[in-house]
Formats: sequence, C-alpha cells, structure tokens
Amino acid sequence: MTNQIAIGLGLVIVAFIGGDLALTGGNNLLFLGRKFADLLEWLAFWR
Repeated sequence: MTNQIAIGLGLVIVAFIGGDLALTGGNNLLFLGRKFADLLEWLAFWR
C-alpha cells in the first residue's frame, strides 16, 4: 500500500465517521462497535 492510498483511505474513513456523527449523532458507530464486540466474543469462544 502506498502512502497516497493510505492517506486516501484515512480521509474516507474520517469523512464517514464525521458524516455519521453529523447526521445520526453517532448511532451507527455505536451499533457497529457493539456488533464488533459481539464478534470478538464469538471468536474468543471458538479459539
């Protein structure tokens, strides 16, 4: 991955996070965080 691609991806992620915070107050981020925590718990079970 080149520096340009990494910077572009970083900017896109920051834009999506900013858009979520502006439009929904961060509800989608909270939902995704909870689902990610559930996924980690499920993966730890199978380990």
